[in-house]
Amino acid sequence: MSESESTFTKMEFAVEMTCQSCVIAIENVLKSRKGVRSYNINLRDEQVTVETNLPSGEMQQLLEETGRKAILRGHGTTQDGSPSHIGAAVSIMSGENNIQGVIRFVQVDREICIIDGTVDGLQKGLHGLHVHELGDVSDGCESLGDHYNPNNSNHGGLLDKEKHVGDLGNVKADEKKRAQFRLESHDVKVWDVIGRSIVVTEREDDLGKGSDSQSKIDGNAGRRLACGIIARSAGLFQNPKKICACTGMTLWEERDLEIKKPLSQL
Repeated sequence: MSESESTFTKMEFAVEMTCQSCVIAIENVLKSRKGVRSYNINLRDEQVTVETNLPSGEMQQLLEETGRKAILRGHGTTQDGSPSHIGAAVSIMSGENNIQGVIRFVQVDREICIIDGTVDGLQKGLHGLHVHELGDVSDGCESLGDHYNPNNSNHGGLLDKEKHVGDLGNVKADEKKRAQFRLESHDVKVWDVIGRSIVVTEREDDLGKGSDSQSKIDGNAGRRLACGIIARSAGLFQNPKKICACTGMTLWEERDLEIKKPLSQL
């Protein structure tokens, strides 16, 4: 799918801004960025909204390259200027060898679900990504059941006609062991996957086209490296919190604390 054909969504970031020079710096990185259709910078509320077809992790990194802290607060679409989506969810992933990640689901309309994520700690190369039928992590990633497959189909790729609903294809980790991705599914519905789980695998998914007996079952993608339960999340402009009621810390203090935590505590 080309950039012109992919679905644009809006992302809401809290960005630490104190003066007009902050606004100018952010505007300079956004105005010429390919994949950014429009943006709005609100200094008073320390808020930046961006209409884009880029992954949220890439957008956050772009904002932070200006020297300002940025936190994604909402993800959705707008219709006639008003927030509009029909479901949002998030999964916080963790696994062996300090693999961790965040994957977000935004149901743009009844036909399109955007799956947007960042996973760190993966070996360079392709790794399978799948929604699984259960949200039971009592035995880690091994108690999540099979791929989510309500239609009892053979395993396939994201763009194949025959596939499991949970078949999301592969994501690619770079030399820094990070995979950033943005996928569009016409089969995943947010309301159907909340309470289930998402898994990233050891190897590339062969998309059901291999000769191994596992190909039509799970793409012969190997062990489950990391996973997380899919839970409902805030959409666009649904998370106005600036101070945590539990800890009394600001957004920025909470963010710094999370960065300093050992990976095993996340």
